[in-house]
Amino acid sequence: MSEERGKKVVMGVSGSIAAYKACSVVRGLVHRGCEVSVVMTESARRLVGPATFRSLSGRPVTTALWIPEHEAGLVHIELAEWADVMAVVPATANIIGKFACGLADDVLSTLWLAFGGAKLIAPAMNDRMWANVAVQHNVEELKERQGFHFAGPVAGELASGKEGRSGRMAPVDEIVKAVVNL
Repeated sequence: MSEERGKKVVMGVSGSIAAYKACSVVRGLVHRGCEVSVVMTESARRLVGPATFRSLSGRPVTTALWIPEHEAGLVHIELAEWADVMAVVPATANIIGKFACGLADDVLSTLWLAFGGAKLIAPAMNDRMWANVAVQHNVEELKERQGFHFAGPVAGELASGKEGRSGRMAPVDEIVKAVVNL
C-alpha cells in the first residue's frame, strides 16, 4: 500500500478566485488514496459551492462552526484530531494574516489553531497583494514556525488577465504532491 493511501487531509478553501482549482486538488488527492474533508470560508462559498466538494471528496463539507450536527461547536476540534495533514488551497492574504496572528473568527482559522500536524499553504492573490510588506511579513512569520510549508505562488497569468511575477496559485499537481509528501 502506498504511503498516501488512507492519509487524512483537511483542506481549507478560502475566498480567492483560484478556489475553483481546489476542486482539482481534492480530486487529485482522492485519486492518490487520501481521504479529504473540506472546510470552506464564507467567501469561498461565494465562488464554489460546497456540493461540488462533497461530490468530489465523498465527505461532508464544513462551512461553519455552528452546524446542526455539531451543536456543541466542536467541529474544529474533531477535524483537527481526525486529520494527518492540513492544506489551505487557495490561501488569501486575509487567511494568511489570520494564521500569522493567531486569529480565529471562523471555522477555518479556528481549525488552523487547533491542528497540530503538518500544514501546507498554497497562496493565491494578485501579485501586488503578494508583494505587500504586510503579507510578506506574515508569510515569513509562518515560514519560521516548525511544520508549516508553502507551495507557490508562481509567476503567470492572474485573474485580472495580467501577467504577474508571483501571486498565481501553484499548479495543482505540485500541490497534490506536496500534500502527499507531508
